[in-house]
Amino acid sequence: MDDVALAAALKGKRIAAAGLDVFEGEPKVHPDLLAVPNVVLTPHIASATIPTRLAMANLAADNLIAFFEGKSPLTPLNKPVLAIK
Repeated sequence: MDDVALAAALKGKRIAAAGLDVFEGEPKVHPDLLAVPNVVLTPHIASATIPTRLAMANLAADNLIAFFEGKSPLTPLNKPVLAIK
């Protein structure tokens, strides 16, 4: 996402409003976004629910189990490096 372009669009009212918890230069928030009144900024917490965090932990465990069983992880980030089919 282009934080500068988004801030300009918000300031110019080309976009009515925005709610963000992900930023281009995380963890820093671009100062242009801090200067517009029609944006809500949160500290990357959209997944901060017990069910979501449990699902994330279970997926990580399932990936590890699959890997150590010689299988491809369910959600590999760089499959060619693993040399697993």
